[in-house]
Amino acid sequence: MEEFDAQKRVLLLKGIGVSPGIVIGTAYLLDRGIVETAHFCHLTASETDNEVERFKGALKESRDQLARIKKKLETDGKGKEHIRIIDAHLMILRDNMLINDTVKVIRDERVNAEWALKKVLKDLIEFFDRMDDEYLRQRSSDIEHIVNRVLLNLTGKKHESITDIKTPSIIVAHDLTPADTALMNKSVISGFLTDVGGSTSHTAIMARALEIPAVVGLESITRSVEAGGTVIIDGTTGTVIVNPSESVVEVYKKRQEKYLSYGRELFHYRDLPSETKDGRRIRLMGNMEMVDEIDTLLHHGAEGIGLYRTEFLYLNRKDSPTEEEHVKAYRQVAKKMAPYPAIIRTLDVGGDKLILDGNEYDEINPAMGLRAIRYCLKNPGIFKTQLRGILRASASGKLKVMFPMISGIDEIRHAKVILEEAKAELKAEGKAFDPDIKVGVMIEIPSAAIIADLIVKEVDFISIGTNDLLQYSLAIDRVNEHVAYLYEPFHPAVLRIIKTVADAAANAGVSAGVCGEMAGEAPYALILLGFGIEHLSMNAVSLLKVKRLVRSVSYAETKKICKNILNLPTARDVEQYISSKLPDIYKKEEFWN
Repeated sequence: MEEFDAQKRVLLLKGIGVSPGIVIGTAYLLDRGIVETAHFCHLTASETDNEVERFKGALKESRDQLARIKKKLETDGKGKEHIRIIDAHLMILRDNMLINDTVKVIRDERVNAEWALKKVLKDLIEFFDRMDDEYLRQRSSDIEHIVNRVLLNLTGKKHESITDIKTPSIIVAHDLTPADTALMNKSVISGFLTDVGGSTSHTAIMARALEIPAVVGLESITRSVEAGGTVIIDGTTGTVIVNPSESVVEVYKKRQEKYLSYGRELFHYRDLPSETKDGRRIRLMGNMEMVDEIDTLLHHGAEGIGLYRTEFLYLNRKDSPTEEEHVKAYRQVAKKMAPYPAIIRTLDVGGDKLILDGNEYDEINPAMGLRAIRYCLKNPGIFKTQLRGILRASASGKLKVMFPMISGIDEIRHAKVILEEAKAELKAEGKAFDPDIKVGVMIEIPSAAIIADLIVKEVDFISIGTNDLLQYSLAIDRVNEHVAYLYEPFHPAVLRIIKTVADAAANAGVSAGVCGEMAGEAPYALILLGFGIEHLSMNAVSLLKVKRLVRSVSYAETKKICKNILNLPTARDVEQYISSKLPDIYKKEEFWN
């Protein structure tokens, strides 16, 4: 979305803020020669062999380029997860489906490699677009990055490297690969903007880990910016200002200083106890999917991992991870987070998203089909391999296991049976593990919320996944622009559901947490505190803001606020009431009190 102010000659653009912060800098237009439309060329039968060889040559050059990037990352001592993503991209370049399907199109249709490769890419993208899960849907960007690299090599165009940039700059590009982000030098690159992308892309995740302000999904930023022009990024709001006037620059310099000052003030909270004014202890934890994110979480005061999304281990590969791969990944987390706990969520994908068992599941409504714990229970071999990995890693730190998308008691009991089988096997093999590892479930389906009083008798802890709980409770797809306005965390029905679950946990003496987006926003966190939630899990940049809230209010005050909101009829009423209370709460608070 864009707006042009003719009087001030300022171009305002609105995108998706994926990494917060305000930066003002010089635009560096990264020309990747994006091959929007591959040219078509019909071949004779005798020419197809040469075209196949040309395609394979471009594949080799692409692999060589990534191998050089990987070597540089290793030399520079970059994190293993950055290197793992490069390995995943190298794996895509060796994927038989991608290679064989392209070769088949070249031979069968007698067309040039560029045209054939774009056709295969189109089919793959359509497959990913049908996925329900936003995170997995955005994995199609990995395929696009790789195919575009091959296309550039086919056409002989230069693949400009981030390392070529030597002067302080804000990168402007159609898209950036995770490799690009991994190579960024923060002393040179102060922020980046892209035409495409989403909040859960690997590039966005790395930007947050590196704390580089970024806005993606701008659609036309590469056509709106000239190289060398001045650009302002507000990664918190997703606002971008191109060619700002001096007065606008001055305004944002003040906002930048205020943001930095606020950030510095917030850091005074980092080592203070996360407790309310009347002494109630609230554990603030982090959400993560890559080990590299742990350093940033710890830097912002995280007291554990409340949600480790393990799907990353399964992506961009044709087979499921081995037990040793699981052990290695989870052991790293356990050791880096020690003495804090880490909650590992078991595989949360389904047949429509990831085929690991050799079968395809054609589902009309995959969002409510064979996914998460349902998929794992139908594929106990894959499930047990992961559980064995978690158990073995639990000998190295305080790990907990959590089952997603639970809808009833039978699923919990079935999953626990497989967990006990894994324990028995490891004990017989003489392999160390924590025999008393804590077991929890995610409450993200209305049926689970309704019987929360029964579920808490089966587990050691629960965690409310508010993202899916809202989606299922309100019957809306939060990424569908036509109904996104109905995605209301303040909806009275949602709040009553959360309160019911929290009360069930409290009555049973079971720990209750929240690991959805609501946990990281102060207005929602205020309500969650009043409902009796004991731990909140969020992204790194939200941790200190929420800790400030926790230390600014008493538990008694939050309970009183929550008692009042439960009788309000609309989300708007709740929002207005909470907004009226926050200024008074912060007014009574002194920074780092």
